[in-house]
Amino acid sequence: MRTSWSCYIINFTVILTRTVILKEIKNGNIVITPFNKKLLGSASYDLALGDTIRIFTARSHPFDVHDNSNYSELTKPIRLTKKGYIMDPGEVILGITNENIKLASNIAGWLEGRSRFARMGLMVHISSPFMSPGIDSHQVLEIANLSPTPLIIYPKTKICQFIFEYCEGNAFYDGVFSKQKKI
Repeated sequence: MRTSWSCYIINFTVILTRTVILKEIKNGNIVITPFNKKLLGSASYDLALGDTIRIFTARSHPFDVHDNSNYSELTKPIRLTKKGYIMDPGEVILGITNENIKLASNIAGWLEGRSRFARMGLMVHISSPFMSPGIDSHQVLEIANLSPTPLIIYPKTKICQFIFEYCEGNAFYDGVFSKQKKI
C-alpha cells in the first residue's frame, strides 16, 4: 500500500513584541520621530494626534470618486489648539500623527485605534490600516464620531497604536503618499 504525503505551507503573521521592537529601533530598522519609550507597549507603540486636522466642507453637488480624486478638494485644514476640536455626532475628519514612522524593507505595520476611545464612540483610523514596508511618513487618520454625543479631541492625545510585523521578503512603498508629512 502506498501512502501519499502532502506538504502545506502555512503563512502566519509575526507581530513584534516590545523587546523585538526595541532591538529593531537600536538596529535602525524602525525609526520613530519623536520617540518616547513610555509609549511602547507590550506589542505596539502609541501615536499621538498632531496639531493639524482636515474637516470636510459642505458641497451642494456630488463629488466624483475615481482614481485621480483628491481628498483636499473636499476638506480644509485647520490647526488644533489647546481648546481642541468639537466633533459632532456622525462627523468624519482627517488627522495626522505627531510621529513619523520609518520602516525597513522587511517590516510592515498596522495602524489601529485604541479601545479606550472606541468605547466612547470615537473610531480612529476607520479605513486602510495596513502600512507598507519601507514607509517613511506621518500617518493620516480617518477619525469618526459614532457616538450620539459631541466629542472634543485634542492635539498630542495618544489616539492610536502602531503594530509592527515582519514581512517575508523585502519591499518599499513608493506610492502617492510616500514621504507624507502633512495632510
